[in-house]
Amino acid sequence: MSAFISSRSSRLARRRAIVYAVLLSITVGCMAVSGSSSVRELQSGVAFAFRPLQVAASGVAQTIGSVVASIREIDSLRQDNVALQAENARLAADNARLQEVQHENDLLTALLAVKTGTTFHTIAATVIARERPEIGRIVTIDRGTNDGLAVGDVVVAAGGALAGRVTDASSTTAHVTLINDPSSTVTGMVESNRVTGDVTGQLGGVLVMENIEATARVNIGDQVVTAGIDLGNGIRSPYPKGLLIGQVVDVQRDANAIVQTAFLEPTADLDRVEYLLVITDYQGGLPLPSAPGSPLPSP
Repeated sequence: MSAFISSRSSRLARRRAIVYAVLLSITVGCMAVSGSSSVRELQSGVAFAFRPLQVAASGVAQTIGSVVASIREIDSLRQDNVALQAENARLAADNARLQEVQHENDLLTALLAVKTGTTFHTIAATVIARERPEIGRIVTIDRGTNDGLAVGDVVVAAGGALAGRVTDASSTTAHVTLINDPSSTVTGMVESNRVTGDVTGQLGGVLVMENIEATARVNIGDQVVTAGIDLGNGIRSPYPKGLLIGQVVDVQRDANAIVQTAFLEPTADLDRVEYLLVITDYQGGLPLPSAPGSPLPSP
């Protein structure tokens, strides 16, 4: 048995030696032949024949690489575009918010200037509701009797312009009838010549100053303020003297009439007013009787 195994191992060893010798001979032969001119020409011919295929393959590989790179770049640009759009939207929102804050700050600053420049006690209020213009010129503010407001209180806007009067009040809110409401009447005075007249409102927003002396010269551009006439005996004007009402934009004169009429543009932008000041310590109009049945003082 051992002799059989030994004989088989020797045969395998001889076969391996033969294969190795054959491969070595082929390698040596190839090395010897590769240096000949004919073989080199053959190699050059084969290389020349396959060169277009190599160039084509190289071009295809470059094209595929370019396409892949382009796809990656497009995807990157798309992501960058989405990020830029989001950033642009955020900046636009921030800008709008800053503009609104600036607008509100300007309004409050103008109102603060009026508050610090007047001797009256005032309370700032925000307009929270507005009547439809074709129905009436009335706004609702977020202050009421709990804040010290009362019916009859005078209301002013930025620049010290007269806005109206409190005509109704609850504990937390109040209604302000603006001076351009048809139910409003204010005694106005033209600053240039001190002539007076009755300023009434219209639904269109323009103020009408009537009963002006025909002999008085009223010019377009003249400023009209509250007259604040004091009749004595405790009777005072419902409005303090010197509050801006409006500016004359037109005058109607009739040679045969004893009075003339002027049309005014309100100083305050009553259709867009957002913040107001309520004067709480001015006592105007007819005084209340001291006891039931006591007569009112006569002018």
